[in-house]
Amino acid sequence: MQNPDRQSGLPAGQLRSFVERIERLEEEKTSIGADIKEVYAEAKAHGFDTKIMRKVIGLRKKDRAEREEEDTILDLYMHALGMVPEQAAPDD
Repeated sequence: MQNPDRQSGLPAGQLRSFVERIERLEEEKTSIGADIKEVYAEAKAHGFDTKIMRKVIGLRKKDRAEREEEDTILDLYMHALGMVPEQAAPDD
């Protein structure tokens, strides 16, 4: 551990190092965000629905079981709210 600052008792050099690293990463994150925005704009220019693309990307981050559980709950809620038409009984 670095020598602590006499007034605060904190290792000022180590703290400064962490803060500067975080600041650099925040700058990179901003740059990457701008790059992602550009890719979405390019996809939109080619006729893709970027709102749906964002949903697809979100779904790809989840495993199959998690997606299936969410789909089941969504279906349950939609039925409860009358958002899904009732299916007619098959003719026997």
